[in-house]
Amino acid sequence: MKTHYWLRLRRIFDRPQLQLNSCLTPILLFLCFCCLANTAVAAAPAAHGSLPNIVFVLFDDLGWGQPQCYNPESKLHTPNLDRLATQGMRFTDAHSASAVCSPTRYGLLTGRYPSRIGQFGVLTTYSQPIIPTSRLTVASLLKQHGYATACIGKWHLGLHWVDGKPGTETEVPIGARCTDGPIALGFDYFCGFTHARNIGSIIEQDQVISHVKDFENQPLMISKAIHWIDQRKSNEPFFLYFPMCPPHTPIAPSPEYLGKSDAVDLVRKDPKYGDWVYQGDAMLGQIMDALERNHLSENTLLIAASDNGAEQRAYAPLRESKRSIYEGGHRVPFVARWPGKVAVGSRNDHTICLNDLMATAAEIVGTQLPDNAGEDSVSLVPEFLATADRPVRDTTIQQSYDGDLAVRQGAWKLVLLLNDKRELYNMETDLSEANNVLPENSDVAAQLAATIQSEIDRGRSTPGVTQKNDFELSINGR
Repeated sequence: MKTHYWLRLRRIFDRPQLQLNSCLTPILLFLCFCCLANTAVAAAPAAHGSLPNIVFVLFDDLGWGQPQCYNPESKLHTPNLDRLATQGMRFTDAHSASAVCSPTRYGLLTGRYPSRIGQFGVLTTYSQPIIPTSRLTVASLLKQHGYATACIGKWHLGLHWVDGKPGTETEVPIGARCTDGPIALGFDYFCGFTHARNIGSIIEQDQVISHVKDFENQPLMISKAIHWIDQRKSNEPFFLYFPMCPPHTPIAPSPEYLGKSDAVDLVRKDPKYGDWVYQGDAMLGQIMDALERNHLSENTLLIAASDNGAEQRAYAPLRESKRSIYEGGHRVPFVARWPGKVAVGSRNDHTICLNDLMATAAEIVGTQLPDNAGEDSVSLVPEFLATADRPVRDTTIQQSYDGDLAVRQGAWKLVLLLNDKRELYNMETDLSEANNVLPENSDVAAQLAATIQSEIDRGRSTPGVTQKNDFELSINGR
């Protein structure tokens, strides 16, 4: 590396227009070399011993207004998420790329908007994989840099079943094998299930190994996660992706949580719902405890977030809920703890996206993403370290279950509905999206429409070489 930088500098100073006094040239070369060398060291991958572990806990359908650390009026209890917020940074303007499960997970693991592949709805047991094995994921990126990787929980990104369509939509027979899933996408270990409607068919690695009852699934998942953490070595960095089921249906709290939450479902009045939320939060707590017990907490970036808004539960001031293009569909809780890096008990009001995990991981390991990876991902490291004097994201694109699109830039949010209607909201003054101000701000709407179309056409929203979308996407007709 030293020779590389020295030759570069020598060539620069040998140019006719930069001929210097022969006595000064060596000194200037040395000083410039020191600066470049320091830059190179800063950007180079860190040694394994200094790389942080990364744990991403993904709640399923946990609404922005449900945890008490986001909504003090909530009657649902999430003591561990609330505790995590006191230990780290709570983001108030975090978003999933989609208002439903599968597309969000695509964006989270690839750093690419799911609209680029035309994925707006959710997958079923027999749906084909939507992430090709040739695409870089957060897991495969980290694995390339020496991380042990595991996905434990709900996959919901499609699998190729070797025998076609074994069993039924709700139960796949023991012994059935699958390919092109987590193991093919960078995870060393996988234990989980295809999606919530098939929660009883347990897959380990690439094979169905057992059948369990609904209420038995999550205790099994968290026991697998804790066991995997307990096996980690302090000198080997690891990435654990734990996509849980709560509070998504089936609402199936295990016996030890039934009636224990003292919670009230103010919207749907489901007596078990609060216990199910409480059980999901307890699993986060068990992961936090396992990290502490194994002396791993101090070198672990722990993130807890949700994949979209709450199911049929709208919480003021946000408009609507899961599936919707409005804030209740995709503004989500997002809390990060990174001891010594993230300020304790801090709050961040900048707009971020779950897609940003990819670029964040790349910066952490000191590498640059290739042009055909993480096209819509921005590193959150400056946000975590509070070194960003402005939001790291310039724009964020969201999508609904039906295919509506929205683009956010600063305070402005332009909604492009499938029925050709467009709406403009100022999110700083109108978080409830009650007042469409497009008529008096048509120039802002036009600029945002041009921005989103440009980002569609370029196949990316970040700097880099133009990429091709896998789906014919346009704002025309929206």
